[in-house]
Amino acid sequence: MGLDNTANKPHERLNEFLATDMAAVNAMIRTRMASEHAPRIPEVSAHLIEAGGKRLRPMLTLAAARMCGYDGPHHIHLAATVEFIHTATLMHDDVVDESNQRRGRPTANLLWDNKSSVLVGDYLFARSFQLMVETGSLRVLDILANASATIAEGEVLQLTAAQDLATSEDIYLKIVRGKTAALFSAATQVGGVIADAPEDQIAALFTYGDALGISFQIVDDLLDYGGDPGNTGKNIGDDFRERKLTLPVIKAVAQADADERAFWKRTIEKGDQRDGDLDHAQSLLAKHNTMEATRQDALAWAETAKSALSALPDSPVRDMLRDLADYVVARVN
Repeated sequence: MGLDNTANKPHERLNEFLATDMAAVNAMIRTRMASEHAPRIPEVSAHLIEAGGKRLRPMLTLAAARMCGYDGPHHIHLAATVEFIHTATLMHDDVVDESNQRRGRPTANLLWDNKSSVLVGDYLFARSFQLMVETGSLRVLDILANASATIAEGEVLQLTAAQDLATSEDIYLKIVRGKTAALFSAATQVGGVIADAPEDQIAALFTYGDALGISFQIVDDLLDYGGDPGNTGKNIGDDFRERKLTLPVIKAVAQADADERAFWKRTIEKGDQRDGDLDHAQSLLAKHNTMEATRQDALAWAETAKSALSALPDSPVRDMLRDLADYVVARVN
């Protein structure tokens, strides 16, 4: 789920500021997702890559590199790498979640099949590693390889924890750090590394990306119970139907009485969902005020992201990144 399309948002200002670099990234993506022998690869990958996503993660790489004074060519490779990793994980996610919709359009696995989605995702992962190697930086390779492993680890942890009522906020945070924040923090960190920035700036870029990613995912989980499907591209209650134990529900389970706990056990753990259950779930979240408590957590992570920026050079990009942290949370009222 992305950011909405209203004009003059921080990600749009960032996109405008980085327009030349973003055009180069898009050109590189198109070139590298081509396949001489398997035309289905560009067909399937283009369906998702061209689907109107905001390219937020590659933009973060470009922004970090520019903010740290980089003037070489390899931030383009790294931004394309980040987008390929992101797209590959989305393709695999849609298969795992049996999703039918992504960014308001049918998923690749629905239009083609699961086999195509898995294999094309694998191809994009392989392409991403080729791009990393071309930068000649072993440290960049290390950061992005670690992020790729962490993403997979987070997804596997979610498989077991998402339907277990014993899942705590700490475990939820581990999952989010894996499946979402790992790529945000790697995206910002490699921008600093390729620019040969001082270590304190590289550390600050990691902290910014990590906190922004956590805030972003918490807000996505909130929007699942109270967003506008026109903006989010998801149906309300998808997480509930997929039996994902997200933060608003974890907070509600922690405060549940015996009857409420039995409801969560039936719908989330056992998957026995009936008409009216989503409405009842939403009423329990309202009763325990867990939507607002979750929003406060997202705000706190956004503040952590903004604080990290103080270690970075003063620039228009830094101001836009600060606004972006506010905007991520402003998506939910």
